[in-house]
Amino acid sequence: MSHWIELNVGPVHPSTHGIYRFRVKLNEETVEDVDITIGYLHRNAEKICELSYFVNNIIYFDRMDYIDAMNMELAYLRAVETLMDMEVPERAQWIRMIMAELSRIAARMVGIGAVGLDLGMLTPFFHTFHEREKIQKIFTEASGGRQEVNYMSIGGVYQDFNEKIINEIREFISQFKGKLEEMVKMLLDSEIFWQRNEGIGILEPEVALDYGVTGPMLRASGIGYDIRKDSPYLFYDKVDFEVPVAKTKDNLGRFLVKVEELRQSIRIIEQCLAKLPDGPYFNPKAKKSAMLLLKGQGDVFTRVESESGEFGVFIRGDGGVKPYRVHARSPSFKNLAVVPEMTRGVLIADLIATIASVDAVAGEVDR
Repeated sequence: MSHWIELNVGPVHPSTHGIYRFRVKLNEETVEDVDITIGYLHRNAEKICELSYFVNNIIYFDRMDYIDAMNMELAYLRAVETLMDMEVPERAQWIRMIMAELSRIAARMVGIGAVGLDLGMLTPFFHTFHEREKIQKIFTEASGGRQEVNYMSIGGVYQDFNEKIINEIREFISQFKGKLEEMVKMLLDSEIFWQRNEGIGILEPEVALDYGVTGPMLRASGIGYDIRKDSPYLFYDKVDFEVPVAKTKDNLGRFLVKVEELRQSIRIIEQCLAKLPDGPYFNPKAKKSAMLLLKGQGDVFTRVESESGEFGVFIRGDGGVKPYRVHARSPSFKNLAVVPEMTRGVLIADLIATIASVDAVAGEVDR
């Protein structure tokens, strides 16, 4: 006999990783369907950006995927600089790459730690946050901000790297290699971790493409699409790194892809530090005194590979000092939408593990 029940997970629940409501249709403990409701944050950042100067909008992108703020800034600034035909000095571009990859590592530390936490493993969470804090200190040294950093600027970055910052990055990378393997071992040595992830949350590649899924979720389903390789920006075409791909299509595959991407981020940062040239860290045309007068006209769409996938920014300029239209293409929005396809027929406990493997960020979804 079937016993149907409708269960609310969220909108305020630690395992939803944000302010979402998962209305789950259960047959005893088996998930029959999931209806996801978003919009509880009421961010409205895109419309706010249309009411403010180009330069003032960076802070709103900081607060979209707030654990990967550097990549959010980068996507917006690439669009603005293209619109304004603003060149960025070579040194500034290498600095941006370093910060983007550090931001990816910091964000991934939250995601990997939360995967363990949602499965009842507290210890790895402490270790991942300890490593993330080291990156936050580097960001504070460079920008004055720990999380909403507001570090990159139109035409470059607000502050150059000094020797202290460079040494701190080198020290972090040197010790992080070993710490990463230690943290991964904590999780993979657990039989419960394997039972809760292997073969769970299957995402077929055709379904992923239909939903517009990108990032580690798509690559764990066997499709090696990465903006840094397929449409290089900054100097990603001048460094060597691999795009990890898994064929398992499950929660475990997504975890392993994310871990290997951390190793690749380390490789990228090491090469960036070795190639970092001398020179200006901003374009003199974008001096602070002229920032509010910068204008742009036309339509521009640029994208970056954020920690969640393809983050794109569309800007329409009408020749004024404020954008006429701003729109963000959110990878977490797409990735979250496919959860019902991944969880029909699994147990309710496996729904929690699958949501953790998606690692959506509410601020980016509710833009």
